Amino acid sequence: MEGLDVTVIKLSEVTRDNRVFRVDAQYFSKAAITTELILKHGKWESLGHASTRIDSFGAYALTNEFSYVDEGVPFLRCLNIKDGFTDLANCLFITPKANNLLSKSAIEPGMVLLTMSGSVGEAAVSLRSWTYPVNSNQDIANITPAAGVSSYFLVALLNSRYGKTQTERLPVGSVQQHIMLWMLDELVVVRRFSDELEKAISRAVQQAYVHRESAHRFLDEAETFLTSALGLSQWHPPEPLTYTRPASEAFSAQRLDSRYFAPRVAELLTHLGSGRRSVCDVAPPRHEKFTPSGDRTFRYIEISDIRSDGTATAEPMPMREAPSRATWYVRKGDVITSAVRPIRCLSALITPEQDGCVASSGFVVLQPQTVPAEVLFTYLRLPVVCELMDLHTSASLYPAISDRDLLALPFPKIAQGTRNAVVSAVRSAHAARERAHELLAQAKRVVEVAIEDSEAAALKVLRKVDHA
Repeated sequence: MEGLDVTVIKLSEVTRDNRVFRVDAQYFSKAAITTELILKHGKWESLGHASTRIDSFGAYALTNEFSYVDEGVPFLRCLNIKDGFTDLANCLFITPKANNLLSKSAIEPGMVLLTMSGSVGEAAVSLRSWTYPVNSNQDIANITPAAGVSSYFLVALLNSRYGKTQTERLPVGSVQQHIMLWMLDELVVVRRFSDELEKAISRAVQQAYVHRESAHRFLDEAETFLTSALGLSQWHPPEPLTYTRPASEAFSAQRLDSRYFAPRVAELLTHLGSGRRSVCDVAPPRHEKFTPSGDRTFRYIEISDIRSDGTATAEPMPMREAPSRATWYVRKGDVITSAVRPIRCLSALITPEQDGCVASSGFVVLQPQTVPAEVLFTYLRLPVVCELMDLHTSASLYPAISDRDLLALPFPKIAQGTRNAVVSAVRSAHAARERAHELLAQAKRVVEVAIEDSEAAALKVLRKVDHA
């Protein structure tokens, strides 16, 4: 059987630690069995022993007891946890009353959040800097580490190759596969190291989170610079209870809703220089059509691949599996923004590494020409501009703004000094974000070196990281 992905084990080994008597290839894959043996070769304990509590949402029937709201308590789902970090933007919200009902899944600072469905095994730390309360759905395990166990160390271990291999073997179910809490408690092995090494790994992950939060602060600074330059930082829009507009305006706009004709909208358009210059004038659309052909792979960007920090992940995909929505090529320096509304922060800068990727038809692809890409990107993220986009949406199930309406949005004149400040802040955000991912990747690698080689070798890797 050498060279084949085949596992031969005794029946007694099959029944050990196998509460539901699984005999599937996923559970007994060669990688899973090998990983378990390697981890148990040194000092280890189960995740249950390394934690004081592993909990989640509870019964699925509870979903019938509450509804989502526009504002309230953030309610995290698996898609909010990716690559070792939590993205709080574009999460759902529940009422304080629903939060009290879902007390089992209430998130507290310092917990490890682990996805149990979909992309299983994504782990992140809940930070003290968040505004609480925060809650989570039934597909996220909330893990409270035991005394002497760092949540940052656990995140590095669970996101490492050895952690991922363990969680990927666990899901059960015929349609939507899911990890059970008892599986995490009993079957996930936590390899333990010396206090020196675990603290060093924790520091590296903590620094990754510091850089990640710095990236968000730099983006906030860019928005603040631009908002102030546009005279909107102290703007108090008119909000009369009633107002009138000529019927000719309604017929011309083909709109009858009061929101469209609100005085605040008219005043906002004046601030932004409506009628002078549009988004299309500074960044015409790119219509470079993608047509799948051959047996190659391509990298695809869907709306769910956009993060709140303005990055887009592009996953490899075989041509034969290209979805019908795979529509536009994107090039370095482009700005893509979601036409599906109302969702804020779904704009991204295309990096040189993403040149030639393919974007979903749900995006408008813009080519900045007379304005820096960073400035256009920041402008499209401003809440007031997102408000204008939302104003032009149509349809009820999947509201969307048309390409024509998005390209016709006003684009104001921006002084060179403001442009420079925005560009600098956005680039600083990019550098901080890159450093965050580097540090987390290095921390995961240190865990793997410690398991595969020795703690001494792992500490050498960490010293190189500290001097990088």
